[in-house]
Amino acid sequence: MKIPTLSSFNLKNKRVLLRLDINTEIIDGKAQLSERMKAHQITLDELKKKKAITVILAHQGRPGNKDFTSLEQHAKLIKAKFVPDIVGEPALNAIKSLKPGEVLLLDNVRNLKEEFDGTENNALVKTLAPLFDIYINDAFSVSHRAQTSVTGFPKVLPHGMGRVMESEIKSLEKINLKDTLFILGGAKPKENIDVLKNSKNVLTCGIFGQVCTIAKGYNFGAQNKFLKKEIAEFVPILKPLVKGIQTPLDFAVKVKGKRKDLSLNEFPSKYEIFDIGPETQKFYVKKIKQASSIFMKGVAGYCEERQFQEGTKAILKAIASSKAFSVVGGGHTTAAIAKLKINKKRFGYISLSGGALDEYVAGKKLPGLEVLRR
Repeated sequence: MKIPTLSSFNLKNKRVLLRLDINTEIIDGKAQLSERMKAHQITLDELKKKKAITVILAHQGRPGNKDFTSLEQHAKLIKAKFVPDIVGEPALNAIKSLKPGEVLLLDNVRNLKEEFDGTENNALVKTLAPLFDIYINDAFSVSHRAQTSVTGFPKVLPHGMGRVMESEIKSLEKINLKDTLFILGGAKPKENIDVLKNSKNVLTCGIFGQVCTIAKGYNFGAQNKFLKKEIAEFVPILKPLVKGIQTPLDFAVKVKGKRKDLSLNEFPSKYEIFDIGPETQKFYVKKIKQASSIFMKGVAGYCEERQFQEGTKAILKAIASSKAFSVVGGGHTTAAIAKLKINKKRFGYISLSGGALDEYVAGKKLPGLEVLRR
C-alpha cells in the first residue's frame, strides 16, 4: 500500500501529531540550527498555511549522553511554542489551548521509558492519541527505529508522511541494488556492511575502504594500530564479503606535515593514512562516468585538512558532473559539499538521514515506513 501524504488529508482545524527529527549538535550548551530543521520547515509551513493544529514529538540525544537535553532551544529554532512536558497536565493543557495554524513542541520524547517499547499499548500513546485526528511522520531518519513516537501512534490514528519523508522516498526509489554504483566511505564500517551483502558494484574509501583493504589481506603498518578496534570488530565479517568489491589502489599519508602518496606495495608504512591516492581517484572517476545511478555515503579522507580533501573532492565533482541520478548522504559528506563549494543542485538528492538511509538502500524494511503502509 502507498503511504498517504499531506495531500491525502483535509488539514483545516485538524489536530496533527507530527514526528520530526530535530536532533542536532549541541555546542557550548547551545542547540545548533541544522539542515534537517530547515528542511522540516516545508512541512511546518504547509501545516500552518492549511490551519492545522500541530503538535511535534521529537528527541535530542540518548539518555546518559551529554547531548541528551531539553528541546526548549529547539523550539525557538523551528519557530514553535514549547512546553517542558510530554504527557502531564502542562502538556495536555498546552495542546488543548492551541489555535488553528499554531505549532507546539513537546519536550524530549526520550525522557519517557515508554518511547522505547515501540507499541501502542503504553501511557504515551493512550494519553496523547485521543487528542489528535492525524499522525504524520516526517522523520525518515528515525524510521529504522521501532520506537513509540515512530511505530506506536500510526497503529491507532489515521496516518501519513510529511514532505521531507516524501521527497526522500521518491529519490531513494530510483536507487536499486542491481544497477547502482555504491561509493561507501566514512568512519563507520558497520553502516555499510548490509550493502556489501547485496551488491558488488561498490567502490570503497575512507576508514571503511581501509578496513576492507585489510580484510583482503593487506597490512598498512601504523594505520593497522590506529584501526585496531575496527579490525577486531569488522575484518572477520568483511573477509567473505570483500571479494569483487573495489578497494583503494593507493593512499595519502602525512610525512613531516605534508601529504605523500603511497601505492599499496609501499605498505606497511610507519605513517598513518589520511586520504585515497591519485590512482584511486582516477579509477573511481572513470567508474562514476560509466554509472547510470550513484549512491555515495561517507567521505574519502580527512577533510578537516585541505591537503587531504583531494579524494573526496574528486569523487564529489565527478558525481556532480555525471548525467547519472545521484543520492549523496551522511553528515560529513553533506558538510564536504558545502566546504568544497560544490553546487548541491548538481546532485539528484542530498539525504539528511543516517542509519535509516543505509538500511533502506540495503533492501531492509524500516519499521517506521511499514507501519505507515497499513
